[in-house]
Amino acid sequence: MTTASDVPRSGQQDAEAMIAEAKKAFGVMVGALVVIWAVQIFNALDGYGVFETGARARDVSTLPAILWAPFVHTGWDHIEANSGPLFIFGFLAAYRGVKKFLGVTLLIAMTSGLGAWFLSSSGLIGFGASGLVMGFFGYVLVRGIFDRHKLDIVIGLVMALCFAYQFAGLFPQDELVSWQAHLFGFLGGVIGGWVFRDRRPKPEPAAPAFPTVPLTPPDSPK
Repeated sequence: MTTASDVPRSGQQDAEAMIAEAKKAFGVMVGALVVIWAVQIFNALDGYGVFETGARARDVSTLPAILWAPFVHTGWDHIEANSGPLFIFGFLAAYRGVKKFLGVTLLIAMTSGLGAWFLSSSGLIGFGASGLVMGFFGYVLVRGIFDRHKLDIVIGLVMALCFAYQFAGLFPQDELVSWQAHLFGFLGGVIGGWVFRDRRPKPEPAAPAFPTVPLTPPDSPK
């Protein structure tokens, strides 16, 4: 039997679990930024020779490179532009659970990379974390709706209002910017919101208030 004193304790445990996951999410995103900046430093010192190993559009032999392309940037301006949104959107995508976040990230990287690989100009090589940025953006926008979490719905609305300019990246603007990676990354985030949604067990049918006793006819007279 649940008592009134159990309810606050349950709420406190939920809050503690969320804080613990938020700390993990913060650590994961700090680690991700450390990695992409370390790659950028090495790449700059190497004369950006890593670009020769990227995923070249519609070249099947280079297709596996879509998995590491988000960690590589074309210059300092490129990585600086991506780092802030990547950390903010990534943290908001991860604070509900790091394990789920890793699955969402892989899905976004695949959809973003494949979309750019199929639709970019032949031979073009794409790099950068902007596909992940747009994917996390899309995921945070819809997660609250799919999970039916009021807090996440509010976060999604605030994100949509504060970062509305991000939607412009879903359409062709600059030939040097891969709108294909942005669009398919965003779609991957939306799909991830559905695929990795919280699945609550269906409530069991309520028992009747009063048990029913089958009526038996009286014994027939002999």
